[in-house]
Amino acid sequence: MKITNLVCAVLALAGAHTASAQALTPIDSIVAVVENDIILRSELDQAVNSLRQQMAAQQQQLPPLDVVERQMLERLVLVRLQLQRAAESGIRVSDAEVDEAMQRVAEQNGITMEQMREAITRDGFSWLEFRNDMREEIITQRLRTRVANSRVEVSDTEIDIFLASRELDQGEVDLSHILIAVPQAANPEQVAEARSRADEVYDQLLSGADFRTTAIQVSDGQRALEGGNLGWRPADQVPTIFVEQIRGMQAGEITRPVRSPSGFHILKVNGRREMTERMVEEYNARHIMIAANELVSPSEAQDIAQDIYDRIIAGEDFESLAKEFSDDSSTANLGGDMGWFTPLTYGTRAMQVFQGLNDDEVSEPFQTNAGWHVMQRLATRERDMTEEFIRDQARESIRARKAEEETQTWLRQLRAESFVETRLEGSDQAS
Repeated sequence: MKITNLVCAVLALAGAHTASAQALTPIDSIVAVVENDIILRSELDQAVNSLRQQMAAQQQQLPPLDVVERQMLERLVLVRLQLQRAAESGIRVSDAEVDEAMQRVAEQNGITMEQMREAITRDGFSWLEFRNDMREEIITQRLRTRVANSRVEVSDTEIDIFLASRELDQGEVDLSHILIAVPQAANPEQVAEARSRADEVYDQLLSGADFRTTAIQVSDGQRALEGGNLGWRPADQVPTIFVEQIRGMQAGEITRPVRSPSGFHILKVNGRREMTERMVEEYNARHIMIAANELVSPSEAQDIAQDIYDRIIAGEDFESLAKEFSDDSSTANLGGDMGWFTPLTYGTRAMQVFQGLNDDEVSEPFQTNAGWHVMQRLATRERDMTEEFIRDQARESIRARKAEEETQTWLRQLRAESFVETRLEGSDQAS
């Protein structure tokens, strides 16, 4: 079964939900206090065991247990803090939304929901807890998106400057990342210690140490337990501080440690690929819409649409009938002309209809949420959207870059400002 990034994130925490609901027993213990909540040893053990199963399935060597526990506990702490903030912010996810997300995961993996359930159960995970953890993953994603949206704006001027000043690199890059963290308000000794540690890790990598294993063992980054892998992203969506370091680098190359407010970063370029030309199929069509309302029932609207269709087939003028009968105020005075549009502009049902027509062919009446329609496809064309895509990509690149930086800053602030006491052996601390 091919596991997506979202599923990996969920499976890495699978089972933790169950333990938190169980009563504290003599063989259980508290490994962290997070504000007014706790994380139990059983939660941590189940999360670590889930990770072990994943790494065994991928034939990856597991780092020392104390390293994995430290990394996993920090992940559980951050998730718990985010869930607390999400609840305070009123963020909720319905059962229907969870069902839809899980259906998308199954489709992305080319299997049915039942096959996904069988695969997850066969791998030793609880389907119910997988579903609960999926809900939590969606909630935390929405919280981070809300935080980023509240802090990030992109102006047309920024896009113009970005396009005018950048080197035209429209490719994508696959990156992995190691972070040696520096505490907020760190003193010079702490910074020097982190720098020395980062240099030591860099030398180990140059000497042949495996990047993925090293990331799991030493990285303080959010993707440490995934071997630091950040995945494919447009080259110009890479955070600003890394752009110069990776420019011109080829697959397999590693950057020297790079300083940022959060610490020292080491990046590995796993691969590069070019952006292809963006050609989009567009349609030109016209339609007549009969809306159901207080005076016209849905069945009456269908009858009217059927009568109009029969009159068009009998030879009456489509444009005249649209001006007389159509309830679509934006197109009626234009004879129903919808202009040129891309397939999903008017929704899935309309797309299915006009993709099934030939040019000049008139559809039989069909229903959407807006009402009953009769549509005529007039023409099709392919349009080069590369320039528009480049501008849209520039906007998204700027937004994504800002969002990532703002989100990481917010997470560090959230962690620093919250009361967290960890009780792992050898690492008792309160913050």
